[in-house]
Parts: sequence; C-alpha cells; structure tokens
Amino acid sequence: GRSLQSALDTDAPRAAAETAVASSIFVIIMRVSLSGIKGSPTRGARLAQLGKAPGRFPRAAGLFNARHHLGLRASGALRLAPGSCAERGDLRCYSAGNGQESVRVRFAPSPTGNLHVGGARTALYNYLYAQQKAKSGSSAFVLRVEDTDKARSTRESEEAVLRDLTWLGLNWDEGPLRQSERGDLYKQRAQELLDKGLAYKCFCTDEEITAMKEKAAEEGKPPVYSGKWASASEGEVEEMIQRGEPYAVRFRVPQDELVTIQDAIRGEVTWNTNTLGDFIIMRSDGSPVYNFCVAVDDADMSITEVVRAEEHLPNTLRQVLIYNALGIEPPKFAHCSLILAPDRSKLSKRHGATSVGEFKEEGYLSEALMNYLALLGWNDGTEQEIFSKDELIDKFSLERITKSAAVFDKQKLNWMNSQYIRQMEPAELERRLTDLWVEKGVLVPAEAQGEATGTIMKKVVEIFQEALITLNQSVDELETLLHFPLEETLASSKAKKCIEGGFFDVAKYVVDSYFESGELKELVETEPENFKAYIKKVGKELGIKGKNLFLPVRICMTGCMQGPDVGDQVFLVKTAEACVTSDALVSFEERMEVLRQVVEKSRQVVNC
Repeated sequence: GRSLQSALDTDAPRAAAETAVASSIFVIIMRVSLSGIKGSPTRGARLAQLGKAPGRFPRAAGLFNARHHLGLRASGALRLAPGSCAERGDLRCYSAGNGQESVRVRFAPSPTGNLHVGGARTALYNYLYAQQKAKSGSSAFVLRVEDTDKARSTRESEEAVLRDLTWLGLNWDEGPLRQSERGDLYKQRAQELLDKGLAYKCFCTDEEITAMKEKAAEEGKPPVYSGKWASASEGEVEEMIQRGEPYAVRFRVPQDELVTIQDAIRGEVTWNTNTLGDFIIMRSDGSPVYNFCVAVDDADMSITEVVRAEEHLPNTLRQVLIYNALGIEPPKFAHCSLILAPDRSKLSKRHGATSVGEFKEEGYLSEALMNYLALLGWNDGTEQEIFSKDELIDKFSLERITKSAAVFDKQKLNWMNSQYIRQMEPAELERRLTDLWVEKGVLVPAEAQGEATGTIMKKVVEIFQEALITLNQSVDELETLLHFPLEETLASSKAKKCIEGGFFDVAKYVVDSYFESGELKELVETEPENFKAYIKKVGKELGIKGKNLFLPVRICMTGCMQGPDVGDQVFLVKTAEACVTSDALVSFEERMEVLRQVVEKSRQVVNC
C-alpha cells in the first residue's frame, strides 16, 4: 500500500514510478482479483479511491481505473500500442508467460452443415502444426464441437464432419469435446467474473436494448450498451432478483483501452475497447454466448495457439478480454485469409462443390485434396507443388501463410488429383476403383465377385490410369465402352467418309465371321492381343489396309470412331458380362446382332 501511495504522489521519473506501481498492482491483483481474499481497510480504501464509488464494483473494479490512469503495460502477447501509455490504459493481462514447451491447438467446427473447404484447411493447418511440433516436443490436436446453437446444430452434421476429417487423414488426439456438455463450466466461470466485479447482471428488456441501438445509430456512435445496470447498486440488483425478473450477464469492458495482439500472419492488430461496449456472456435463459464459450474452453483445454480463419478476427477482442479477466494468458493467434471463388467472390454452392464430402463423392483422392488445401494460402518458398503428408508436416510453418486471400481453382485441383492417380500403385488404384464401382452399383458385390472381377479391374487400370482426373471418371469411361451407339455413329456426318470407303464390306465380313464361321466368336473368348492377327486377316482378304481397315473394324466392334485399343475394348465387354451390373452394358452377342441388322438394312437399300 505504501509503495502504491509513493508511486502516485512522487515526482520521480516515470519509469521508476511505473516499476513501483507495477509491483504494487501485481500484489493487489494476486491478493484481491485472483484469490478473492479481501484486503485490509487501508487497501480497500485506496482501491475505492481509484475506482468510481466505494463498494460500487466489488473487489477489482477500482483496479481497472488504476491501470487506466497509470498506463500499465501488458505482458506476454498483449501490450499497449507504442506512444499511447500516457493517454489510455492497456488490456488487463496478468500473465507473463506460461512457460509451456508443449503445443496444443484445436479445430472447433460448428455442426450446422457439411465441412466446408475453408474449415477443412483450418483443420489441416492445425493438424500439420501439431504434428510438426510433436517431433521436437509434446503436442495435441484437440477436436472441439461448438454446438451451442441448439436450433441449427445436429448430431448428423457432427458425424458428417468427423467422417470428413477422418477421410482426410486428420486424426485428432483429444475429443470430440462438445460445448453442449460443458454448461456447468460456463456457469462457474461466469459466476467467477460476477464475484470479481468483472461482469454484472443486466435486466434490460429487448425493447430497451433496441432503443439504445437506435439512439446510438442516430448519434452516429457504435451500438454499445448504455443501460443503467452497469452501475446499479447491489440493492437495485437484489430487488429485481427478488421479483423474479430474468437477467443476462454482461462482461464489463474497460473504457478507452487499446488491445493489441501479435498475429502470426497479420502482424500487430489493435482495437480500442470503446468500440465494443459491455457484451453479454450468458443469456437470460442461462445459455452461454459463443465468444464466452470459446475463451473458457481454450483456457480450460490449455490451448497455446489458435489458428483459424480471418473471419474470426473481430471475435478476438472479446475473447482476449475474457481470457485476461479470468487471469489466464491468452493463446497466440494466427488468422488465415479467406478462400475465394475464381471471380473473387465468397466461395459458395453456385461455384460448384464446396464441402469435403462433395469432393469425396465426386471421386477426388483425400491425399490430393489435402495437398491442394495446404497450398491455398501457404507455400514452402519453392516451386514444389506435390507434397506427401510427411513432407507437409516437415515443411509447414505459420510464418509462410500468406495474408492475401486464396482463390479456389477447380482446374488446378483436377490437375493435382490426376497426378496423384498417375503416381498411385496399380494395385492400390485397382482396390479403390473396385470399392467405388461396388458402391455405385456398377460391379457385383464383394461376395459375388470371382476371377472375372480381378481381370476386368486390372485391365481398367491399365487402360485408364494415365487419363483419369477423378475416380468417378472411371465409371463414366467404362459405361462409354459398354455402350454400343452404332446407329448413331453411322448417322453422323463424321462417319460419311468411312461408309463411302467400304465400311459395309468390312461389316459383312465381321458378321459372317461371327455367325457363319464362328471364328470371331471363338476369338473374343481369348486374350486381347490375339485380335491384332484377326484385323490383319480381314485386311488381307478384303484387300484394304490403314485407316480404311482399322476404322471400320473399330466401329463394328465398339460402335464408336475413337477410344482405347479395339482388342482391349472387346476383352472388357466380354469380361464385364460376368461381373458388371451397369445398364449401359451391351454384350458382344447383342452387338453382333445389331451389326447384322444394320448390314441387312444396307443390302435392302442397295437392292431398292
């Protein structure tokens, strides 16, 4: 008490005075604010003198004004903006550093819909950071479900988010921890703030709050709370409670203080508390407000770094005030830029798929999507674009995250996904395509699969691996091959030259070799390589070669003018007859029957 009085009354240089005051304030904080132990009458009188009115705000209320007048500097990640100490106070920051070597990060989705790519990127950055720090110390990636919005939160959405995170390979170390199951903790923390005078009960009606906002708007001021309950006496509060009036709990925001954080991505960010006003932390129905839950949870879970989207940056002011009111050092912050659509607008449904689940359904690989999301706002300083998960863990850093917004380019994702498919081991691609085809109803179930299934899948991988962009494309490519659009092809203008060049001569030979001699019928039951000898024989007997031979044969067998090797296609069709359930399948027998009818019609036309 004497050192505080000396500091207030002395004409000593400011630095010495601040040192003495800081020491005294620290003692008072520890004894009065944190422990809740009441001081002696002398100390109480001094605090009351520094505050507004004796007994108006219990315990630490006057302390805030002491800090306001003396311009104390905050410790840790929070500090007063340069040159402003004489004019205003800084944030109530009591901690000098937690000294922890471990890193604890969290991903905190709201289960009100699917996992958006923006949320997935946030989860990825937290996961990579935790995994990297785990190599040199301890770390934890905590999954917290922020489901306090009872009207919009659903367990189905939560389960979908968890499935998507698991599919991406972002395995969490703790959780999921649900805010809806932590209500008692929020009430306890709110009561602590009430007991310390850092929060108060507000009995204002909705009509009164609306009137305050309208008045502030008319005067061109921020919509801050200006009701009487911020300075109400204990008697007035008790009277309302006795009457059974509902009340919200408001956080008491210190006036005209600058709150500054050092953001790992955005650098120094400062707010003036005058723009905020006393905000609600507990609603009149007893439910906690989002920002209060976040701060309480981060403190309770010992989160050391908060990595999230920049849309949460405005929330940081409220949360930091709460951290420090609870006497807990705030975590470090890193606010990532938004992900925009190619037209620089907010990425939305009108731009196509925007959720992880949608990309999964479209046949993108989880490792490719992870790689692409990592590069939406981060790079390692090189030209490298393809990263394995281990490489991302080794090279990732918060310092390399860019401030500018990232643009989601579907074409770039397509390219990256195709690269991953090309580099995949054939056996692994075969497995994934088999699972996909069964899921899509294209292939018989696993219990009904035999040798034909393995045969066709190996051939599919051999034919399509280099050309696939997504896994789903394999279904489209297969069904294109299983289809037999012969009549449509012959009716097109592109086939005119082929028809005039002797198509029907080749078609008649093929029909006869299938239905008359049976040579072709036996051939299609063998390996596709044997088909080349058959084509040569056709050319030799009809006296044609080159395009006039190969294109008519292709059309006869496949119904198309282009595509993979003809022998491979015929082999796929015959094998598919035993294991593929697609409605697009036209068996080879049916193809030859269609071709015979076309040849017969052409004869009739010639005879006419």
